[in-house]
Amino acid sequence: MEELLRRELGCGSVRATGHTGGGCISQGRSYDTDRGRVFVKVNPKAEARRMFEGEMASLTAILKTNTVRVPKPIKVLDAPGGGSVLVMEHVDMRHLSSHAAKLGAQLADLHLENKKRGETLLKEAGTVGMEERPFVDQFGFDVVTCCGYLPQVNDWQEDWVVFYARQRIQPQMDMVEKESGDREALQLWSALQLKIPDLFRDLQIIPALLHGDLWGGNVAEDSSGPVIFDPASFYGHSEYELAIAGMFGGFSSSFYSAYHGKIPKAPGFEKRLQLYQLFHYLNHWNHFGSGYRGSSLNIMRNLVK
Repeated sequence: MEELLRRELGCGSVRATGHTGGGCISQGRSYDTDRGRVFVKVNPKAEARRMFEGEMASLTAILKTNTVRVPKPIKVLDAPGGGSVLVMEHVDMRHLSSHAAKLGAQLADLHLENKKRGETLLKEAGTVGMEERPFVDQFGFDVVTCCGYLPQVNDWQEDWVVFYARQRIQPQMDMVEKESGDREALQLWSALQLKIPDLFRDLQIIPALLHGDLWGGNVAEDSSGPVIFDPASFYGHSEYELAIAGMFGGFSSSFYSAYHGKIPKAPGFEKRLQLYQLFHYLNHWNHFGSGYRGSSLNIMRNLVK
């Protein structure tokens, strides 16, 4: 690995540190180089390059908003012996605690950034000069991103309800059908599809850049403030972001207060949150097995009542 990094990063010296990390999907290690410390994520799977290229694009997109800190991505490389690696800036991170409210405010800023860009462009219509980053008026993303190791369909779509049903839930249900042929799940999904538009009545949704997988394990802080990482970004409904945040804990009331101080809850928020949690329970079912079946079916039962 040291030789690969020396060659690809143009470093004179590379030395592994004692710092390692990783989650359910990939493993990581820090290296000291003569250009600073880097963190290297490694995954041996053949499809790892697609996953890491999606993560790199996500980190780059969030970085450009100047709202919430992410590690700066550097390069995706083929790993020695197969698979891929993602090289990024090393950040000395600790558990999120004192900066929870700041993260809530910055996350809201991330979600509002595209909307504000659109408002600015409207005001400046007809003035000379090209906006460096155009307003995004559809839902999706330029590249495939992976929530876990499963790819997400990010084809651009004008209608959020269509995007979410077809490009988030349906691919997960297709995997459930292929793996287990679960008849109850398929019947509930057939019924739920008819109900989904009602949850969005009279709601105007402006595409927001999302982290996409914001659970407690993907947030931290350093001495300067909060840091988020391991994104699976796309432009979607801002409420979607809070679904997995609420499933596994790790976010204090100060985080939510700061967030909703900038983006208040719209009518029907709680039911839509369940709908968005459905994606994550199905995604966990498809990643980790039928232990998540009950939660997935319970949400669908609640929403079709």
